[in-house]
Amino acid sequence: MAGHYDIRRDRTGWTVFDRWTGMTVILDWAEKSGMSHPEAKVLAAALNRRGSAGDRSILQ
Repeated sequence: MAGHYDIRRDRTGWTVFDRWTGMTVILDWAEKSGMSHPEAKVLAAALNRRGSAGDRSILQ
């Protein structure tokens, strides 16, 4: 998967992370880790679509 966000395996599932910083994505004050593979892929794709559409807002 190319883009700003990607996924990687973690101890309990999959993590969505920022490829530029290496940091785990945090949404709604929760780290996006320990997710199922399909769930992580969908979230990373959605975040990459937002970025490619010009949305640079910071999500918390």
